Amino acid sequence: MQINIINGFLLTFLAGAATAVGSAIAFLSGSRGNKLLSFGMGFSAGVMVYVSFVEILPNANKIIGEWFTLIIFFIGIGIAGLIDRLIPDAQNPHQARKKSLIKELKITKLSYKKHKLLRTGFFTALVITIHNLPEGFATFIASSTNLSLGVTIAIAVAIHNIPEGISVSVPIYAATGDKKKAFLYSALSGLAEPLGALVGWLVLAPFINEYFLGIIMGTIAGIMIYISFDELLPAAHEYGEGHTEIAGVITGMAIMGVSLIIF
Repeated sequence: MQINIINGFLLTFLAGAATAVGSAIAFLSGSRGNKLLSFGMGFSAGVMVYVSFVEILPNANKIIGEWFTLIIFFIGIGIAGLIDRLIPDAQNPHQARKKSLIKELKITKLSYKKHKLLRTGFFTALVITIHNLPEGFATFIASSTNLSLGVTIAIAVAIHNIPEGISVSVPIYAATGDKKKAFLYSALSGLAEPLGALVGWLVLAPFINEYFLGIIMGTIAGIMIYISFDELLPAAHEYGEGHTEIAGVITGMAIMGVSLIIF
């Protein structure tokens, strides 16, 4: 088994940097930004679901067996659910915002005191850091052992990180009126992805072999399925209009299927 650490860290960093994209989207007005966000989250969910069931789990089955893969898969779901359970709804980066982003900023400014908003923004950034650590390690492992699979997962995780950037930048901007500061903290929160990769590598590197990789892959599949059905799809539905999120899901699955055949 060959491991390319540079590929792993690079793709993990790029996936984490997507929080900065979310921060930029938060400053766009109108519903077009919401539709794009809905389509993007649906696309990410489609990619994650397809690659989990068609690529990752079958590979894990070959390495550790079907029964053990099944157990590990649901353990991954449990881990993701536990992390999500520990995050208060108000700070959860994947809770949907039903109004337009800029309208929400204006409402927020009128509704809460600035110091409370600033505290909310900083706390959200901290929560996102904790939330993204296992995602960073999962992206790193996939990217460093299978480049084509890693690129796919990194893109899906990057799209899924966009709402996190929004969750950080909205309250900080509303409290300070400083777009640069809101953008900076949003971007910094994305560094949790490569941080998770680094910590995971330093701790688990001595134990990584083909069998251990099978366990990690089964866990990754469970985490991604939970993220898709519990976080991405509900949020995409709230942001979108009509069947925007479904179009994203189908497009994500189609592109993922074609890429697996080609590569």
